[in-house]
Amino acid sequence: MSSAVRSATGEIAETPIWSVVDSVPAVPAVVGAQLRVPLVTGGSAEYANLDHGASAPCLNAVRDAVNELLPWYASVHRGAGFASQVCTRVYEGARETLRRFVGARRTDSVIFTRNTTDALNLLAAALPADTSVVVFDTEHHAALLPWAGERVHHLGIPESPQEAVRLLDAALAECADGPKLAVLTGASNVTGELWPVAELARVAREHGARTVLDAAQLAPHRPVRIADLGVDHAVLSGHKLYAPFGAGALVGRDDWLDRAEPYLAGGGATRSVPDAGEIDWNTGPERHEAGSPNTVGVHALAKACEVLAEHAEAIEGHEDLLLRRLRAGLATVPGLRELGLFGPEHDRVGVVSFTVDGQDPGLLAAALSAEHGIGVRDGLFCAHRAVRHLLAGTDAQRAVRISLGLGTTVEHVDRIVTALRGLVAHGPQWSYELDGGRWVPVDDPREFPAALA
Repeated sequence: MSSAVRSATGEIAETPIWSVVDSVPAVPAVVGAQLRVPLVTGGSAEYANLDHGASAPCLNAVRDAVNELLPWYASVHRGAGFASQVCTRVYEGARETLRRFVGARRTDSVIFTRNTTDALNLLAAALPADTSVVVFDTEHHAALLPWAGERVHHLGIPESPQEAVRLLDAALAECADGPKLAVLTGASNVTGELWPVAELARVAREHGARTVLDAAQLAPHRPVRIADLGVDHAVLSGHKLYAPFGAGALVGRDDWLDRAEPYLAGGGATRSVPDAGEIDWNTGPERHEAGSPNTVGVHALAKACEVLAEHAEAIEGHEDLLLRRLRAGLATVPGLRELGLFGPEHDRVGVVSFTVDGQDPGLLAAALSAEHGIGVRDGLFCAHRAVRHLLAGTDAQRAVRISLGLGTTVEHVDRIVTALRGLVAHGPQWSYELDGGRWVPVDDPREFPAALA
């Protein structure tokens, strides 16, 4: 069966019955929801942003909160002016918002960072000497690469949640005496699949190990409750949480952090510097937040957390419907193979990576953008070991990733499925060439916005 729908370019096309419109829960609005982008074939289309997993658009509520704060922007902590007092209250109040958002303990520290990568590098720098670190090879590079030394144990790539628990159990049992840390992921940035965080954290505790949860891909889609999960630390990024203003956070137990050397040396991290070579460092979050902080970014992050927490049920329903619709549609694309670690029925957030027989992922992504106004990602997604494992036995060297979010609509999902079917059946309408390893349209006629002139 099929039904007629109007595409973004205004054409009427016959589409499969899976594209009949369902009722999608209302969710918070994002900036740029009506953005139109030029097409190489002429005209324009509403931008279908299907790359939320890399960076999410800004929430309208976050934009409004930032605009409200900007007239008051001033120094924090030591400013005597009223605006400084306002910003100090905003900045410090954001810590409690983050603590609530991740379900942390009252005693947990909240340290503001640039992003998840920065937060994990901070924790790596704060580990006690001779800490054994256990990390799965499936991790995003932000969680895979900060750890160094002979006590870092890399686990293989599990084929099931149960195997992941067994691998961690065995690895921790073999670790040398001393502190231990297990690095866990909430949701894969490649496949969207949820990891058995509570079970992994339980095993870690049985071995006297601490845990850090990379919640960057999980937090925008599902509630995070680290105290309930038994996790010791969590990290996340504002740019994935609809607050793209350069702030992230490390939340968790403070004892290792208070004993570590400051992550950055500078103003704010010190109580007193009486003489050369004599420094009395702060404890608490200030110890690792030297320099003028990103007050606007922190305020944006906190506001985004408030909005996402308030609408958590609607967000999950919105993304679940769109994900089911997307996967049903992708199943109709000839030669398309969805990547997965734990099997097609495993619970996941709105991320799907795939290959298509005989199709170059980079060319598919370029044509989707240039001819259909669709933004996706192609490559290895900063998780090279995981993606190469999933591509084993195929001719593909890279994959295409679709990641859904608050800016995604039913029309966007239907458009990419229809576009992929057309590209597989007929190829691109435009000519493309490789430029620096990336496919680009030949004689691209699209003009950049006036802001870049």
